[in-house]
Amino acid sequence: MATNGKERISTTDELLRAHAHVWNHTFAFVSSACLKCAVQLGIPDIIHRHGQPMKLSQLVASLPALNPSKSHCIPRLMRVLAHDGFFVELKAGDGGEEEEAEYTLTPASHLLLRTTPVSVWPFLLLMLDPLMVKPLNWLTPWLGNDDPTPFLTANGRTLWDYAGQNPAFNSLFNEGMESDARMVASVVIEECRGAFEGLSSLVDVGGGTGTMAKAIAEAFPEMKCTVLDLPHVVDKLPGRKNLFEAIPPANAILLKWILHDWGDEDCMKILRHCREAIPSRQEGGKVIIIDIVVGHQKIEEATENGDKSTQTQLFFHILMMVLVYAKERTEKEWANLFSIAGFSDYKINSIIGLRSLIEVYP
Repeated sequence: MATNGKERISTTDELLRAHAHVWNHTFAFVSSACLKCAVQLGIPDIIHRHGQPMKLSQLVASLPALNPSKSHCIPRLMRVLAHDGFFVELKAGDGGEEEEAEYTLTPASHLLLRTTPVSVWPFLLLMLDPLMVKPLNWLTPWLGNDDPTPFLTANGRTLWDYAGQNPAFNSLFNEGMESDARMVASVVIEECRGAFEGLSSLVDVGGGTGTMAKAIAEAFPEMKCTVLDLPHVVDKLPGRKNLFEAIPPANAILLKWILHDWGDEDCMKILRHCREAIPSRQEGGKVIIIDIVVGHQKIEEATENGDKSTQTQLFFHILMMVLVYAKERTEKEWANLFSIAGFSDYKINSIIGLRSLIEVYP
């Protein structure tokens, strides 16, 4: 309740609920750390290969990297992950004996299998890499200095410079983006075919190692697909000799998870260059953007899990500030960018979970 303009705790119950709320957020990083550990140990894959509910003792015996003296730690790890919905914990009691836990996978842990075509485990390992997590601990000093990002404050270089100069991190980054592209491509081609039907050519700007473009080309063999990215990204790809200094002309331009990496001024420059490279709307020209529209989620998520979806979108809003001094945008902010860049109309399709597909017309 409020008293004299100040909030105060009125009951013991309210005190304890507030305390639990603070602790839940204080220790939220533990969940991410446990999930990363499980992926590195290969736990989802081990349970999947077992083919049936796997007893805890069987799981422990199947972990090749586990020091036997640390076996007693695995139940703690699994309990957290089961509570967070990555495994189903069953009980395998027999008569009067003490019950032993058994574990099966959930849809979330299926996404972490190395054999799943749309697996996201490389993206998870990228985002939880110390290099990516460290800048979050530099938010406060960064707010008091002149550096453009906490990443620069923490690591001495920008994210893009680091990727360009460190082959190991560049590989980790590309693998993470490839895994995300495979997942998004599978949904887009299934649910948003209309956005690509009738296009004769498409340029995937910032398309990384071409995962998205390859999937689109396979689904629409009549379409010519081109990938445009930085030299260190495409360095080891077949056909990398076909380099462009600017966006080549095409029927459509694809910007998957690109514009959220840039501030408004840079986004307007990118959009204007895209507009110059495509024909008129009457001739089928458009820009296809795959990005977060804050507050927009797939209908089922908005009704069943809207709070968590919005929270994740807001997490990315902070992450863009931390890594590249950019942001996620609301529909109003997107519409303003499109208008200033000279586009006449747009359409949002919120079918890709946390992200949306936006068709922008000249």
